[in-house]
Amino acid sequence: QVQLVESGGGLVQPGGSLRLSCRASGSIFSITAAHWYRQAPGKQREFVARIDSGGSTNYADSVKGRVTISRDNAKKTVYLQMSSLKPEDTAVYSCNARILANWDLKEYDYWGQGTQVTVSS
Repeated sequence: QVQLVESGGGLVQPGGSLRLSCRASGSIFSITAAHWYRQAPGKQREFVARIDSGGSTNYADSVKGRVTISRDNAKKTVYLQMSSLKPEDTAVYSCNARILANWDLKEYDYWGQGTQVTVSS
């Protein structure tokens, strides 16, 4: 059984910061790659950031310069540090991770349940 659990969302004022976490638990060897996505009410889910097994990162243009994705392999956790938040960043943020399973050493994709980020004064 593998679970991804996001945390760190909440209500923040414009210009504020939040750090989201995505922790993997269960029978896993490692997280090989991870993505953060977000979905605002009435809108399609959109890509936010990605980190691969080597630590290379990619960002959506809408968040570039304001968001940093990182990982702690020992904690099997991926982070999304967000700053200079805007009302248009309001969305449910979800983590998608590719897991290297320790039961067969194959890779599987998992999704977390999402965490709400609301940027409002």
